[in-house]
Amino acid sequence: MDDYEFHYVHMLARDYLKHVQQTPPLGSCLNKTSQILQKVAFSVQQEVEKDMETCLSTLDIVSVESARRIFNSVMKKEFEDGVINWGRIVTIFAFGGILIKKLLRHRAPLTMGTQEEISHFIAEFIMNNIAEWIRQNGGWENGFVKNFEPNTVWPNFTDISTKIWGIFSFLK
Repeated sequence: MDDYEFHYVHMLARDYLKHVQQTPPLGSCLNKTSQILQKVAFSVQQEVEKDMETCLSTLDIVSVESARRIFNSVMKKEFEDGVINWGRIVTIFAFGGILIKKLLRHRAPLTMGTQEEISHFIAEFIMNNIAEWIRQNGGWENGFVKNFEPNTVWPNFTDISTKIWGIFSFLK
């Protein structure tokens, strides 16, 4: 695992989780990839939360460890068919946002350490499972940004929502 790549993906996850929690980023401005990821993933997250409110309410996430277990189960199911695309990668971040919001609702203590742990296991999953696909498909700047920057038609997330719905029913 390349340290720079891991650090970069970890930063994207951390920036996204801060965005979900409405915490301003520390230090410098967000890079273009992070800005676009926040817009796209947050849009997907809101859609998933609206469409699957009942199912999401059954998830009992009271600690980072329970969030990690659920995340790993959902991601294993999400990618078990071997299909990887930018839309599915966006759902990884969106699901991380759902988990952190669930932790907030359960009044779990959300410290910088909690945010770090969640962004770490998101980055770890990406690096261990789909980093090679990301490299082969233009990387974050030449692949992701070009697919989602303004004036680009975003993929249809209905298919992604349907897939996530199926994964949640697996968890019940």
